[in-house]
Amino acid sequence: MEIKTLEELDLTTLTRKSYGDDSLLEQKVAEILNKVKRDGDSALYEFTETFDHVNLRKAGLRVKEAEFAEAYTLVDIEFLTALRQAKENILDFHLKQKRTSWLDPKEDGSVLGQLLLPLRRVGIYVPGGTAAYPSSVLMNALPAVVAGVEEIVMVSPPRADGTLLPEVLVAAAEAGVTEVYKVGGAQAIAALAFGTDEISSVAKITGPGNIYVTLAKKQVFGTVDIDMLAGPSEILILADESGKPEELAADLLSQAEHDRLASAILLSPDRALLELTVAEVERQLAELPRQEIARASWETYGAAIWVKDLEEGIALVNKIAPEHFELVVKEPYNWLGRVRNAGAVFLGRFSPEPVGDYFAGPNHVLPTGGTARFYSPLNVDTFMKKISVISYSEEALKRDGRQITHLARREGLEAHARAVEARKLW
Repeated sequence: MEIKTLEELDLTTLTRKSYGDDSLLEQKVAEILNKVKRDGDSALYEFTETFDHVNLRKAGLRVKEAEFAEAYTLVDIEFLTALRQAKENILDFHLKQKRTSWLDPKEDGSVLGQLLLPLRRVGIYVPGGTAAYPSSVLMNALPAVVAGVEEIVMVSPPRADGTLLPEVLVAAAEAGVTEVYKVGGAQAIAALAFGTDEISSVAKITGPGNIYVTLAKKQVFGTVDIDMLAGPSEILILADESGKPEELAADLLSQAEHDRLASAILLSPDRALLELTVAEVERQLAELPRQEIARASWETYGAAIWVKDLEEGIALVNKIAPEHFELVVKEPYNWLGRVRNAGAVFLGRFSPEPVGDYFAGPNHVLPTGGTARFYSPLNVDTFMKKISVISYSEEALKRDGRQITHLARREGLEAHARAVEARKLW
């Protein structure tokens, strides 16, 4: 890979992924959604046979208690210990996010306020396919638990033997998931949005998936709420001469191994560091179990970019708005205040991206594809709704009534004005 300058780059191609003809994919997804909406569980079983090559008609879609119990016998104590500590860290972080309802009494006797209420029933999507993610179970479910959601429904595509990965089931049990179903893809999103006999509908769907899942979430938005439209994983690293090529290469590949469409970008004003890191990426690629995926990602969406200084680097970071941003410089806190657009920021050599993926506590469900310009990470507020409270007193309405009616009539809404005047306060 050649070291590039900003002038030599096509950032749009590098950071904004295309899945080809999206209109054709959207049509296929719409057909799946409509069939599930029309045929319910029958369509879910049919699509599971077609896409996952599993017949679940006899066993059913819902994971049974015996399957959870068996899953615990199939995971080792080291996994369970690490999972439970990660759970505590994630809960601790998200508990600090929780807000409460408030009322603000005025001297005139009126009261204004806001109710903050948890959604009653939500759905979380956990990917399967080339990898399985118990960490995603924790990251999606635990903020909902903190918010006070009563029913947390998890869907995930089954393996070839009709089961889910034991680690995923254990994570669901530990995280407080109330129902788990073996169904994936756009059909799972349809079931959560519209409901079937086996799977009752939810108010909101969260969690990343493949392009079919993403387009399905896009199409059901409005029937239900969604968290965001998640795309392939991204990492962008800005490093100065203090960076270590072996560490930087490992961090870049930590995201490249996710997906052929994942992006891994290194920025530095130190050209020698860029060259050494590129060489180190090639060396480490040869040793990776997921080498084929990581290499495809690195060769298509990877980049080593020379910037004239850290100022130019930070400006580029804010333009790209990466999902994960590692700031590997001597004084990272001196630059943190200049970061405007990123899903999560990792400061210093000892904060590699997987610390956030698994253990530290902040959520790893993050905006991708530049949407960190306006989206936030998954959080407790994701699973709550707000209701405004207005209680005007007679004194307050008498004082403000004429101004309200004036504004209403300027908008041509006479009945609005008369609704205030009907109280005959002046």
